[in-house]
Amino acid sequence: MQGKIIQVEERVPLGKGIALSLQHMFAMFGASVLVPILFGINPGVVLLMNGIGTLIFIFITKGKAPAYLGSSFAFLAPVFMIIGTGSTQDASKYPLALGGFVIVGVVIIIVALIIKLFGTKWIDIILPPAAMGPVVALIGLTLAGTAAQSGGLPVTGVDISTIDYRNVIVFCITLFVAVFGSVLFRKFFAVIPILIAIVIGYITAACFGLVDFDPVKTAALFTLPNFQTPVFNVNAILIILPAALVIVTEHIGHQMVTSKIVDRDLIKDPGLHRSLLSDGISTTLSGFVGAVPTTTYGENIGVMALTKVYSVWVIGGAAIISIIVAFIGPVSGLIQAMPWCVIGGVSFMLYGMIAASGLRLLVEAKVDYSKSRNLALTAVVFVTGLSNAYIPISSSFQLSGLTLATIMGMLLGLTFWILDKAKLTNDRDNAEME
Repeated sequence: MQGKIIQVEERVPLGKGIALSLQHMFAMFGASVLVPILFGINPGVVLLMNGIGTLIFIFITKGKAPAYLGSSFAFLAPVFMIIGTGSTQDASKYPLALGGFVIVGVVIIIVALIIKLFGTKWIDIILPPAAMGPVVALIGLTLAGTAAQSGGLPVTGVDISTIDYRNVIVFCITLFVAVFGSVLFRKFFAVIPILIAIVIGYITAACFGLVDFDPVKTAALFTLPNFQTPVFNVNAILIILPAALVIVTEHIGHQMVTSKIVDRDLIKDPGLHRSLLSDGISTTLSGFVGAVPTTTYGENIGVMALTKVYSVWVIGGAAIISIIVAFIGPVSGLIQAMPWCVIGGVSFMLYGMIAASGLRLLVEAKVDYSKSRNLALTAVVFVTGLSNAYIPISSSFQLSGLTLATIMGMLLGLTFWILDKAKLTNDRDNAEME
């Protein structure tokens, strides 16, 4: 199977198709369910909407673009700004985030329509790679302390006498399996090091008596996901909205990578506007029912590259399996029972990977730092995001962190573009001299 290429529109035998679909489901599972766990919500509704969103994607793209829609990590920092983290987390505020998700989905749909009309070059004008890279990196960097604290590690401001070193041990074991598994595992296991790390960490935590299995024992075999309705609040929407830019950029990058893997130009056919429209509709629907925003998943792109199986029928099968799992109560209960030291161990690596992906964006875009414009953009975005500076908008809302950094990047990017067009920047002069 690994030696033969199965193209996008091809079907595979039912038995092999189920196995390949399960592989895709497991590949996205660890990262996708981690997001609702961090938000303190039932993962069942997220698995349901990930599956539905993927089927919507396949339908709108006419079965020409293989992609799985999973939970987006771009919204972690802004959502934590709304609901809090760790012991201070207030799940009752999550509907405020849902309202922001709906608006983000609508914005992505609008962007898809604009791309249909005007192409994609304007995105690099508003937020060029020199600004987008650090914005993506900030998503992970601003969450680094949260991962350490939720994992039970000694951190600044925490009394060392309150540390339970069982949590620290489980944290370290989970982290080490995730790190070394991503480097040492082979074949199918190389695709799911995060899931394996979660399983091993979970078992270790259970051996140390850190797991409360009551949610599993009390769960019905078949259950409905826990739906919630969004609350639309201007302050919350303004906090969530900048993540839409990250989603759009990430989506475009994923479609380009997938195009290279399947050896077809998916940007032209079925078209970036179709795939992005699908992502926007999926995110909007997820916000309306209490799930999380979706995005095309790099884990599943990796599975396709590894197996050379690009069939949308296999992707669709994974979506159906995800929907079925959403209604199995013990599975949701088992996920909810996962201790924070396991979550912290995995997220410690994932947040770092998010930060590294921002740096990777800079490398792949070949950002030239001999140009003062690029150097200034990256520097200002990083410093703004990490400086704890803020702009008070009202008594209950302020622009800070990732939100403020994104806005600064957009303003500077647009300003530099205008100055460049007016031939007022020294970068343009240097380019002309060369």
